[in-house]
Amino acid sequence: MPYNFDEIIDRRHTGSLKWHYTDDTIALWVADMDFRAAQPIFNTIERVLHHGVLGYTKPTEALYEAVINWHGSRYNLWLDQHNILFSPGVVPSLALMMRVWTEVGDAILVNDPIYTPFMSKVRDNGRRLILSPLKEFEGKYHLDLADIEAKIIEHDVKIFLFCNPHNPGGRVWAADELKALLEVCKKHDVAIVSDEIHQDLTLSGHTFTPFLTLADGYEHKMVSITAMTKTFNVAGLKCSMIFAKDKALIKKISQQQHLNDEHDLNLFAYEVIRSAYENGGEWLAQALAYIEANIDLTLRFLEEHLPEIKVMRPEASYLIWLDCSAYGQDDQMLYDALRDAKVELSAGVQYGNEGHLKMRLNVACPQALLIEGLKRMHLALSNIKS
Repeated sequence: MPYNFDEIIDRRHTGSLKWHYTDDTIALWVADMDFRAAQPIFNTIERVLHHGVLGYTKPTEALYEAVINWHGSRYNLWLDQHNILFSPGVVPSLALMMRVWTEVGDAILVNDPIYTPFMSKVRDNGRRLILSPLKEFEGKYHLDLADIEAKIIEHDVKIFLFCNPHNPGGRVWAADELKALLEVCKKHDVAIVSDEIHQDLTLSGHTFTPFLTLADGYEHKMVSITAMTKTFNVAGLKCSMIFAKDKALIKKISQQQHLNDEHDLNLFAYEVIRSAYENGGEWLAQALAYIEANIDLTLRFLEEHLPEIKVMRPEASYLIWLDCSAYGQDDQMLYDALRDAKVELSAGVQYGNEGHLKMRLNVACPQALLIEGLKRMHLALSNIKS
């Protein structure tokens, strides 16, 4: 069935985190989409409601089969049921894996820039945060393997928290890059936690490689954490998965989950995961086509009206990383200028030192909202330059 991604759904006054404003600000920031979810998801929720009993629920064989088939058929990541654990979210899973593999005071390595909780949860859990800046050339980020290895040795790093595809830069790391990183981590016995929540939003011309497909012989020190919530725009359901292929590791993770009672999801989450993986492919294909058109539109607009912005075209996701250093030298001033123009982007500085004078733009919205937001950006940044 054709979906209407041009439909504008008013999310104000609904408790929406993204659209929390009391004025007419255009929200182009936090990573959720402004698209109506896939019809099979609504059908599933209606079926559960009509059943009439909303009691305790556990994962079913059909749910596991849906997860296994999706990842195997799309990414050649073939799992068994015992490789899969459920979790209330990717961020809780990041913190969980710190407790599995480290003690208070241990060093954990992340790239810079990176999705904010990679840094905040390390600090919140009393671990030492070590940053390895990504190198930018040819319009995209690259891993600095020499710096990564040097930091591992200097700080006795225990875990590398990795983001694949990368947020905020949108890189889909190539298999050769992943293999090279794996060799460094294996050499120094560093565990790898790969956040792969944006995997299904890989854009045309790029190929996503699950890190676990390369882990032969190192399965005891690698997990991937992922979810279908970004994929199908159901982040409010709070559900995710942890994949590991080593039985002893899975047991250890499961034991840690039970200490905090973090192993169960709500019944709607279980049912929607299955429904989305079984019947959501058509919606996803249409959503990705619309997102790519919005990316193209955005790049054309910026090239014409704000040509001094350096744009990192995403290889995955609906998030565009913008270098706005030509339009100001103060992060707060840059953010405030946009907010004063009633458009909100994510301030790059929250993603690490490398986010200085950068902004993250979310284009997963109806084109009419995107165009209005871009016009407000143009007004705000032109006023700074004048």
